[in-house]
Amino acid sequence: MARSFALPDLGEGLVEAEIRAVLVREGDIVKEDAPLLEVETDKAQVEIPSPFGGRVEKIYVQPGQTVKVVLVTFADGGDGSAPARSTPAAATRAAAPVEAKAAPRLEGAPAAATPSTRRLARELGVDLAALRGTGPGGRITDDDVRGAVGKPAPALAKPPTMPAGPAKPLARVGLEPPPLPSFEQWGRVERQPLSHLRRTIADRMALSAALIPHVTHFDKADITDLHAMVTRSFEAAKERGITLTLTSFLLKAAALALAEHPQFNASLDAAAGELIVKRYCHLGIAVATDRGLIVPVIRDADKKPVMELARELATLAQRMRDGKAALDDLRGGTFTITNIGALGGTGAIPIINYPEVAILGAARGREEAVVRGGQIVPRLLLPISLTFDHRVADGADGARFAQAIIRRLEAPETLFVEW
Repeated sequence: MARSFALPDLGEGLVEAEIRAVLVREGDIVKEDAPLLEVETDKAQVEIPSPFGGRVEKIYVQPGQTVKVVLVTFADGGDGSAPARSTPAAATRAAAPVEAKAAPRLEGAPAAATPSTRRLARELGVDLAALRGTGPGGRITDDDVRGAVGKPAPALAKPPTMPAGPAKPLARVGLEPPPLPSFEQWGRVERQPLSHLRRTIADRMALSAALIPHVTHFDKADITDLHAMVTRSFEAAKERGITLTLTSFLLKAAALALAEHPQFNASLDAAAGELIVKRYCHLGIAVATDRGLIVPVIRDADKKPVMELARELATLAQRMRDGKAALDDLRGGTFTITNIGALGGTGAIPIINYPEVAILGAARGREEAVVRGGQIVPRLLLPISLTFDHRVADGADGARFAQAIIRRLEAPETLFVEW
């Protein structure tokens, strides 16, 4: 009997993906966890591994499709050891999609679980075949695996579920845009389809702007001493394979300031009337790619020295630009930083990365004339903007939090003692 492989539960409410590439052909023999497809989700471009070994009988998708369907069926009895059979690439053929349904597990078939859950099971020595999944369609979740060994999930580690699907950007908050005029009446136009990622960014930004009352606090940090420290240490860091940038210092300063002002390291549960304060600090950093803006997450930023943050930041940013992000790279952020300084500008008001409650923006540092000790001297000033959810913090709270970040940037020798 053929076994169907549907789009797996990718986490955080992701239920559809755009097919970027099909990595197997009909007739191929694949092994368990071998890559089947490259897909672009709401979060990133990732590889989808095979949940079991066997011979690929039918492929139902092709590049460019956005799917919520059965992707591949496997012929029964393959063990992943036979040579591949040469057939035309299925990636170039369109096929009628088949709707995915939760089906009972076939005898001998592997358990339904995401790659990260399967990895967790291996780490904890849990046999997935012996578990009964509590997730959608009987899928085994991380909590199911931990429960099998009596190990509780980390407190507050699971981020709130995001609504999924591109849909109409403002439809979910009750607003419908009016119909567009016929622009062709005034001249020639060209319609360019939005990518799946671009549609998702538009949807999320509209959701955040519509749901969250944004307020922004502007300030400047004197980073003259910090810039001198970076300049002195740049070559030594480079010899260790590390490129020092201002962003890594922003990460550290923000992480430590969040410990003093935890209401900005939180999410608002408006329905319950509760503020979910996260006792971990996973910082998102906005990375511009040729496909759009992606926000990878650096975990436990408050516990890592600047050198380690700089190394991890460079590695993550390169993976994003190469389109090789893993879903775990983009999950669980508590606060976001976006630095547009390399592109110029004197300031910006970024939109909060829902369901977070604040975001820090930085522009290009410039020398300005400053009065110090009665003398006019040149100092390097960095414009920053703190945008936050006015439902969880007032203007005075935002000003104090911004000052906590600025104090650290202006006295780097007191913050980066690991140097």
